[in-house]
Amino acid sequence: MAVFNLAGLLRLRRLAEERAASEVGFARSRASELAGQRHQLLDALEDHGHDARDVRGIHYLSAARASSATMLADLEALRATEERRVAEAEAAHAAARRATRSVEKLEERFDAQTRAAELAAEQAALDEIAARRRTPTEEP
Repeated sequence: MAVFNLAGLLRLRRLAEERAASEVGFARSRASELAGQRHQLLDALEDHGHDARDVRGIHYLSAARASSATMLADLEALRATEERRVAEAEAAHAAARRATRSVEKLEERFDAQTRAAELAAEQAALDEIAARRRTPTEEP
């Protein structure tokens, strides 16, 4: 039986595709984590139950708000970065999938040609057997 010469390449392409898929999953997971942190921070900022009764309380409250605003800005920057990473990972996965699929198509074509050659050889053998049966055998 014939061996597909690009089998090693196909294995490598499939491994690259699997790695790219896992990177997409990791990037999406990280983006989801950041979205959760952002949501928690926004919930904390919406909490209006503060007791600022004197100047020091107002000072602490404004410092906490400033810190929260900085954290929110940092999370927004991280979110944008993670969205970019997700898009890049998805693009890399799509490219890896296309590369894998091109070799898979070659393998499918090879398998079809191999099968056709095997069937042709089998038919030729059957034709040969049939031809032998039709000719009378000579007795010495």
